[in-house]
Amino acid sequence: MASSVARVTELTASSDKSFEHAIEKGVQRASKTLENITGAWVQEMKVDVHDGHITAWRVNMKVTFVLKD
Repeated sequence: MASSVARVTELTASSDKSFEHAIEKGVQRASKTLENITGAWVQEMKVDVHDGHITAWRVNMKVTFVLKD
């Protein structure tokens, strides 16, 4: 039976478009450094507001990746 060990790292990403875009940017950036990403869990979502308008969408997320043998 095969087994694996995974690690979780926490990161924050932001976008000037949407929460979905912030998540995509975060995962894409993480994949430049981390190999074998298997998922991400969005923990928090936040917006920055200036003069009554949203200026940034931010997410805090945990990214899971499988460690190599």
